[in-house]
Amino acid sequence: MSQQQRRDEGDSEGASLRDRFVERRRFLMATGTMAGVGVLAGCQGSPDDGTETETESGTPTAEPEPTPDETQTPDDDDDDDADDDQEPSLEERYPGLRILSPEPENAEAAARSTYADYITPREEHYIRNHYPTPDIEESEWSVSLTGLVDSEVDLSMEEIKHSFSTESITHTMQCAGNGRSFFDPQVGGNQWSFGAVGNTVWTGTPVSEILEYYGAETSEDYFLTVMGGEHPEGEDIFTRSIPMEKVMDDTLLAYNMNGSPVSPDHGFPVRLLVPGWFGCNNVKWVNRMHVMETMVIGDEWEEPGAPEDGQRTYTHWQQYSYRVVPEEDTRATHYEDIPVYDTRDQMEQTDQIDNAYMYDQVEKSLIGYPGEGQTVSPSPAGTIEIIGVAWAGDDAVETVEVSTDGGDSWGEAEFFGPVDGNSGWRQFRYVWEDPSSGDHTLVSRATDERGYTQPASISAPDDQLRSISNDQYPWNQSGYGLNAYEPHGVSCTVEE
Repeated sequence: MSQQQRRDEGDSEGASLRDRFVERRRFLMATGTMAGVGVLAGCQGSPDDGTETETESGTPTAEPEPTPDETQTPDDDDDDDADDDQEPSLEERYPGLRILSPEPENAEAAARSTYADYITPREEHYIRNHYPTPDIEESEWSVSLTGLVDSEVDLSMEEIKHSFSTESITHTMQCAGNGRSFFDPQVGGNQWSFGAVGNTVWTGTPVSEILEYYGAETSEDYFLTVMGGEHPEGEDIFTRSIPMEKVMDDTLLAYNMNGSPVSPDHGFPVRLLVPGWFGCNNVKWVNRMHVMETMVIGDEWEEPGAPEDGQRTYTHWQQYSYRVVPEEDTRATHYEDIPVYDTRDQMEQTDQIDNAYMYDQVEKSLIGYPGEGQTVSPSPAGTIEIIGVAWAGDDAVETVEVSTDGGDSWGEAEFFGPVDGNSGWRQFRYVWEDPSSGDHTLVSRATDERGYTQPASISAPDDQLRSISNDQYPWNQSGYGLNAYEPHGVSCTVEE
């Protein structure tokens, strides 16, 4: 297929998505729910993480709560056939999720019980979309490889699946904004609480094999910039630049999730899978991979091209968004490259990196049982078992501690269950002996193999922290990367 044919087909598909997007926004405006939403308004700053906008100072404005009409499926009592043919709603497709926005589709795990198991079923795995889920025919989809390669090529899904080896990786994928609702004062965007994280088995093709086969420059100081194909016509292209050393280590083009094809809302027919790293790096609906010397940066990638080229801004989600930006900064400092990619290490090197990029995940844990507000009874032996999960990105979790009194005293938990490398979470259990009846606050904290431990709380904006210090996680303008244990605590009641 020629580039012009691909461009024509892409324009046709983009126009269809654009119609849906515009139609949806007109409905929201008509119902008075569009305040602060600037996806199609031509405002300065594209959506950051959720359908928030940025003011001129760079501070995101809050996303309005959806009206009941936005989350209800319309009824048509006069047309039974229409009801029979209607596609299932987001709630029906994902009964284990709490819906934050129906379109673009954003939803998180609704119950703590999701975090008492090792594998997260897709019905409980969070969904994070910047634009509406595209309708894609796998047989018509291709992934372009461009840039510093011996020969540029368009890879069909058939080639991706069957011309290279196949690998499976268990990966704890977490939205960079998970926990955003706990920030005070509140920041804009989808108000994720604890549930924008899941642990699933992803199957796909090692990107390293594709790059090597087509003679790509794979030195560790290069980048693979990966682009998604879901954007409506005229909108920014979701783009992330992944360091080549990570790409060549374990990154996949994934097309299966827990043993069956990835669902459309999770990236069908193919998404990037970057084990251990925040979800923003796991680009959905991949349609281009570009080998380059630096991160995507500068006017070359920011200025729209001629209409017939369909070129849009590529830099937003790499340079402006998914960065730790304290109150004092008007925007994130842009870099061509940085000395370290581990997010926690970046936060420690404030003399070299002003605003950490959301790459490798930081240490974190969640209690799955008891659930929030649950009443529990001791066993015949007078104990209660507390169960949860912990992860630390590319690093191993060394220990998990549990407190049954809100963090005043701690006891060490024990690990159990499968071990599928560092990229999948570890299950832990803590035997609570002789619990007293009444109300309790349970919290957990993980420590990774390098000695980094979850902090207790979130700093105040005026503290202007850029790193985790004084047992505090830095408040930041978009609410990224939170791993403080106090906000993630669970309240439960022990009955006699």
